[in-house]
Amino acid sequence: MAVSGFEGFEKRLELHFFGDDPLNNLIDNEMGLRLLDFESLQEVLDAVQCTVVSAVGNQYFDAYVLSESSLFVYPTKIIIKTCGTTQLLKSIRPLVDYAHDLNLSLCACRYTRGSFIFPKSQPFPHTSFKEEVFYLEENLPINLCYRKASVMPSKLASHSWHVFTASDAQTTTRQLVSGDVNATFTLEICMTELDRVIARKFFRRPDDGKNGDTAGKEMTELTGIGGINPNPNSIICDFAFDPCGYSMNGVDGDRYSTIHVTPEDGFSYASFECVGSVYDDHDEVAQMLKRVVQVFKPATMSVSTTCTSHEVWTRVVHAIEPLGLKCRSCVMDEFPAAGSVVFQTFTATRRK
Repeated sequence: MAVSGFEGFEKRLELHFFGDDPLNNLIDNEMGLRLLDFESLQEVLDAVQCTVVSAVGNQYFDAYVLSESSLFVYPTKIIIKTCGTTQLLKSIRPLVDYAHDLNLSLCACRYTRGSFIFPKSQPFPHTSFKEEVFYLEENLPINLCYRKASVMPSKLASHSWHVFTASDAQTTTRQLVSGDVNATFTLEICMTELDRVIARKFFRRPDDGKNGDTAGKEMTELTGIGGINPNPNSIICDFAFDPCGYSMNGVDGDRYSTIHVTPEDGFSYASFECVGSVYDDHDEVAQMLKRVVQVFKPATMSVSTTCTSHEVWTRVVHAIEPLGLKCRSCVMDEFPAAGSVVFQTFTATRRK
């Protein structure tokens, strides 16, 4: 293990907003948070200490590849995922202020992350989960009164899952009774000790004469990442960093997926995240998980499933174990408004 290196494990923040007047809330065809201009978004990212390197959007949301991971902007939801030594939680206050200018109020928050490879390199407020929770408590509006923080352990010392959620009373009630919300799930996959041959594919050749977009497309094709999503109509916005590293946002209707790769030997890391519905074809979800494992061939991985249903996480083991990864631990916890979070860890049964 390297003494110091680039931190691959991301911090993830998801913020939900609601109109000040519940009887006159946003309708589907309104832009909401998507009306934030680029300068405002960049001010938020300046506080986090990252910038936009590529972007794509459709009728449902906008997806930005960042210098450190990704940003997704929906009419009433924002997801920011950043790696390295970024200060993600410092985005909360400016985002709440900008949303207020659009007559939107924060009604729910979810913060998640794995265990940092280089925790001593993290700046305030990410020096510890305790410090992160304290910062969240101090900076979230008081109406988000249903709050919970938890560290979900595993049998692997290097993998635990940190979760903080907060919501207001109305959001908690709405999500408990809304079948549409209950049907959605989020998969967050963290992989370490990538196959070395595969990891080398995420290094650029010196003086290759290509920009990040062109080199990113080449990596997407070379590694098989383009085949993870079975929908041929999905859009891929990819970017390759110099001298190494890769990020991708997938846009498929109103759903996103995202991949980030830190390929350096000694602290290699890759993440995959996607959203879906429990009504999706179960075999399709399993095949997607299998393709992720086959693309990266990690020695260790964790899967966090956030959903109010048990339809998804129960199929994770059946999809992954036939590929030579053994489930070592599985823990579950319940969070207000977010539903249940199931955290599973896997290690390779053998490594060539």
